Amino acid sequence: MAVMMQAFYWDAPIHENKAGEWWNHLRELTPQLADSGINALWLPPISKAADIKSNGYDPYDYFDLGDFDQKGGVKTLYGNRAELEALIKTIHDHKIGAYADMVINHNSGADGEELNPLDGQKRWTKFTPKSGKFPRDWNCFHPSRYEQVMMEGENFAGFPHLCHRNPRVYEAMYEYSRLLIEELKFDGFRFDFVKGYEPWMIGLLAKYRYERDGKDFVPFVVGEHWSSKEEIGGWLERVNRHTDSQIAAFDFPLRYKLKDLCDTLQYDLRNLTDDGAVVTKRPFNAVTFVDNHDMGGGEIINDKMLAYSFILVNEGYPCIFWYDYFNHGLARPQTPNGIDALIDVHHRYAGGDASILHADPDLYILQRGGFEQQQGLVYVLNNLGDKWSGTQVKTRWPNQKFRPLAWDGHDIAHPDERYTDEEGQAEFPAPPRGYCVYVPVED
Repeated sequence: MAVMMQAFYWDAPIHENKAGEWWNHLRELTPQLADSGINALWLPPISKAADIKSNGYDPYDYFDLGDFDQKGGVKTLYGNRAELEALIKTIHDHKIGAYADMVINHNSGADGEELNPLDGQKRWTKFTPKSGKFPRDWNCFHPSRYEQVMMEGENFAGFPHLCHRNPRVYEAMYEYSRLLIEELKFDGFRFDFVKGYEPWMIGLLAKYRYERDGKDFVPFVVGEHWSSKEEIGGWLERVNRHTDSQIAAFDFPLRYKLKDLCDTLQYDLRNLTDDGAVVTKRPFNAVTFVDNHDMGGGEIINDKMLAYSFILVNEGYPCIFWYDYFNHGLARPQTPNGIDALIDVHHRYAGGDASILHADPDLYILQRGGFEQQQGLVYVLNNLGDKWSGTQVKTRWPNQKFRPLAWDGHDIAHPDERYTDEEGQAEFPAPPRGYCVYVPVED
């Protein structure tokens, strides 16, 4: 399984003095990310928003990628179309994929206020974008003559919400998606706030027969459904009725477990053994993550490497957050104590079924059984804050030597190698408030 990176954070170009230059900045760093084992970059919204300093989640002109002088300037916060195309070419040259952030629910920055005759309310729904594409009026939004059902989030920030059953809107969303996949050559979509519209819209956009280089192209698709495991599971069932079960969801329930693991004193590690996460029953439909751009004020504060170790050795499609990797300095290249070492473990060893070998309040041990070229591993998580801890477990490998390949904690002394007996048993320890990943090697 691959590793994704969210290649931005909230106001990243402003904080890093790269306003209008983020595409160029990412292009410079792409070779480094490829060398680190990143397989796909999730990029921020590419279209002109209500203001050129906006992060892009309030789209105004879907077809202005930073080339028209409107909403305060020409470029978006991230750059223009030529720079984006150059970035995607560089990404592909380094064998990495690019995912587009799709905001197809709420719009902002309207040029005029209109009276909606269906309910007598005035709203900012008159859009006359300079790209000349997808002009909108009140009938393009809810409530519309085509659909009056109000979805969850319809009143979010006062934005008008698109009515996808309007043929004009429906056609524009397809045109936008074709632009992304066929012209710009994005490899997939991340759909923002999928609670705000019906699953069929995503399903149909996912299953459109895109063509690239004369061949059919099927994009990767993941949705942001910020909710419980049950509600996310229900959404996945509904949206995948329109597809071949290709659509994934971010695993918010697991993320909150990981926050408790890192930030709650005396967290009971047995909570990691239940089925209270998307990845448990749907590993091929789960994108696991630790933090993202929306977690402002609710970020994981303590011992964040515990969370990264968990998602990078486990099943699911792990997503690394730019801010953690670069700004928090958790990449730690050329060491066994950071995200880079865990990415290496993920690619080379984290294959096959995951099985829990031991779990008590303070110690958790997981085995990945191995699959094809990925040889498997033993992962130990220690919740005790003052001492190394481990226990004897029975692995699937008899008479096998294990080498520690990645570890971190409140003591980063080099762990010892381990040897299983003829029954596959050995003791595997981890540092205090830390983890260790052991991999099978030749003796």
